[in-house]
Amino acid sequence: MEITLKEDEKIEDLQFKNLKIIQNKTEFCFGTDSILLSEFAKGIKKEAKVLDLGTGTGIIATLLCGKTKLKEIIGVEIQKEVCQMAEKSIKLNQLEDKFKILNEDILNLNKIFAKNTFDVIVTNPPYQKKEAGMGNENEKKNMARHETSATLEDFIKVSSELLKDKGEFYMVHRPDRLVDIFSNMRMYKIEPKIMRFVYSNKDTEPKLILIKGIKKANPFLKIQKNLYIYHENGEYTQEIHEIYHE
Repeated sequence: MEITLKEDEKIEDLQFKNLKIIQNKTEFCFGTDSILLSEFAKGIKKEAKVLDLGTGTGIIATLLCGKTKLKEIIGVEIQKEVCQMAEKSIKLNQLEDKFKILNEDILNLNKIFAKNTFDVIVTNPPYQKKEAGMGNENEKKNMARHETSATLEDFIKVSSELLKDKGEFYMVHRPDRLVDIFSNMRMYKIEPKIMRFVYSNKDTEPKLILIKGIKKANPFLKIQKNLYIYHENGEYTQEIHEIYHE
């Protein structure tokens, strides 16, 4: 399918089921965290109705279309130009029947969707608080990295409102926000069920956390074995190699 790219846009091959993603080389591009979250969430049930909060260019939703048998996934993104890139990627991958983009602030979703609508919610929200380290980056990069329009609490609260009872919540975030994450999940009745720490290598502190919660579930947290991205020699570990080359 022929897609018209804007200046600085590029098509990146995801090396998985011939899926591709369109990104702007000068703006915020997806990272390992999005790849790992899509892998972490690939066990979602067949025919699930899924919501991706802060979808960006749609990397997580695109990969979940390939990794799962979901019925539908809606990616919500506040930045119009980023949505336009995601919509082109949907056409490029011929996913129009499964993947839809909604250009909207997540704080307005209660006016669009009824409560208890979705089986699964996935999110890779901005990691840093609004006042933390805001520099001279362009606006799109700042919005991707900082809580400029919605806070961590907002992402969790909205997820709780829109998830069905026993619905699944998947998030990737930073370990330094773990107390905030767990306290907000409990506050909004999403019980943390599985957590996994992600390290660059065995000699470093954890750089990411993957968390699965279930709405209105009983308390019980399972901590999975650590995930290491690199060996000491800088090469990918076997697990990461398998994730990137399924």
